[in-house]
Amino acid sequence: MSTDPILLVAGEWLGAASGFLALATIAGFVKRWGVRFRLVGITSFTALLAISCLAFAVSYRPRVVVAGAVGVPLVFDNGGDLVVAATQTDLTAAVAAPSVEQVARNLRGNGRQSDDAVVRVRLRRVETLEPGLSRPVILAEARRDLVTGEITVAP
Repeated sequence: MSTDPILLVAGEWLGAASGFLALATIAGFVKRWGVRFRLVGITSFTALLAISCLAFAVSYRPRVVVAGAVGVPLVFDNGGDLVVAATQTDLTAAVAAPSVEQVARNLRGNGRQSDDAVVRVRLRRVETLEPGLSRPVILAEARRDLVTGEITVAP
């Protein structure tokens, strides 16, 4: 789990600012300032920003880049054991295998419902047989074990 240092610093500064604003809000209610209710909104919004920055900084994970892979869009994800990525062109096995591995490594396993804790990631293209008739062609498939994180690629 990697963290983003800029967001951590921003979260700390926003947290300090919300603490200062909380003191100003309390002082505003004690001294019956006219802006006391505005200070409540400003304080709560600043605290929300601080919590959001810190949560995002802790949960941020940069994308994995596999050597030799090309970026392919996901076209189907059932939220469980099957993810399909598509390509418009015919890729060679030397490019298809790293591309499907890259998609598998960038999947988040949290919340996936799979019987055997394995997600299959397929890379496919659509081949036109005749006008109005086409079929999908599987170029490569990867299996990712959600428990161990192990990935096996089959071209």
